[in-house]
Amino acid sequence: MASVSTLSYADAGLDLAKAKNCLACHSVKTKIVGPAYIDVAKKFAGQKGAEDMLVDKVLKGSTGTWGAIPMPANAQVTPAEAHILVKWILSQK
Repeated sequence: MASVSTLSYADAGLDLAKAKNCLACHSVKTKIVGPAYIDVAKKFAGQKGAEDMLVDKVLKGSTGTWGAIPMPANAQVTPAEAHILVKWILSQK
């Protein structure tokens, strides 16, 4: 069996973002309601603990990091899915 390639991992992150309706408020390159994923990746690049902190924000919601509009909790996202999403988001360049 072939190993999972970087491309298929990237596709999995994008597919999950679509399936979980993340793209209703975010896009990869442009701010919509929430920040662009490329901006999130830049802001948290190289920060120790960034993945776990962002997973927590995806699961529980957040306010104040990117302005006054809060991000609601995402009850439809499991912790494992949140890690996949956040790894994908942090990989954006």
